[in-house]
Amino acid sequence: MSEGERFDRLRLIRSPRIGPVSYRQLLARFGTAGAALRAIPDLAARGGGKASVADAGAVEREIAASQALGARYLMMGDADYPALLDQMEGAPPALIVRGDTALAEGQCIAMVGARNASAAAVRFARVLAQDLGQRGAVVVSGLARGIDTAAHQGSVASGTIGVIACGLDVVFPPENRDLQAQIADEGLLVTEHPPGTQPLARHFPARNRIIAGLALGTVVVEAAPKSGSLITARLAGEAGREVMAVPGSPLDPRAQGCNQLIRDGATLIQNATDVLEAVGQIDPRMVRQGSFDFAGEPVSSDVSAGERDAVIALLSHAPAPVDDLIRLSGFSPAVVQTVLLELELAERLDRLAGGRVSLR
Repeated sequence: MSEGERFDRLRLIRSPRIGPVSYRQLLARFGTAGAALRAIPDLAARGGGKASVADAGAVEREIAASQALGARYLMMGDADYPALLDQMEGAPPALIVRGDTALAEGQCIAMVGARNASAAAVRFARVLAQDLGQRGAVVVSGLARGIDTAAHQGSVASGTIGVIACGLDVVFPPENRDLQAQIADEGLLVTEHPPGTQPLARHFPARNRIIAGLALGTVVVEAAPKSGSLITARLAGEAGREVMAVPGSPLDPRAQGCNQLIRDGATLIQNATDVLEAVGQIDPRMVRQGSFDFAGEPVSSDVSAGERDAVIALLSHAPAPVDDLIRLSGFSPAVVQTVLLELELAERLDRLAGGRVSLR
């Protein structure tokens, strides 16, 4: 990938209303990020709206700020982009990393749990992470309070990966400043956000998909029924990764999420041996390599006015699977996806979890 194409791809994902799904579709249709950037205004106009692309000067400043922090970019399609993460639906097209990227190619285990964790759960998480690290595993977590912090503290000596929901120059929570700096120096610090980005609430579910995507399996140590940790576990399960949970007292609300996971089929975990046995059945040779390659011919997806109207007629404010739209319309996937892309760029369409879409 040339430096010009790398710059254009970063500019593409930084453009308004361009997410991981639309990013992939634009590259699949136009072949290069430069061609996609030039096409965006016309696509939005066909969808009945207007769209702009990211300012090149702003992207240049972002790159300079990242380099000043000692960080570098991993673009989807790079040889050292994490292979497991590459297989996740909605994987980030661009990661900003600081530290040892080789850790992401090791036997990664995600550990997540409650921020207001009990003392017993914190101690268990720290010991479990330490044992996993000593046995060659790389612990991945989110640098949040509670279980995340304990997991990093237990594994920082052996190598740990911290995934944050803000820029590399922002520390959240503030009390983890020294720990975050240590991970950046001795482990691997990962984000998809430019420097200066604050940890907004909407960033955390997106961060969770990276945590789940980097790992062979996810261990939930302690979690309430509606916690973000269960989002991570769900994403791991949807990606075919192992979901594991530590049982707790039914009298403690913080253990109800884990007990529910076990009841639903998650592997019960009591020690590091249980974790390694659970993920040991996954053969690394089954992980595809280089899946994000756009060297082939661009996809043909010319859309007539009639086709566009027919697809829009199938949409409503109720979420509908994209596969259903393709089946009911009788059009090719390329045609349907092009119409959806036009509507998304025009701010008339929302993409939802599970490959569903709805009109705004």
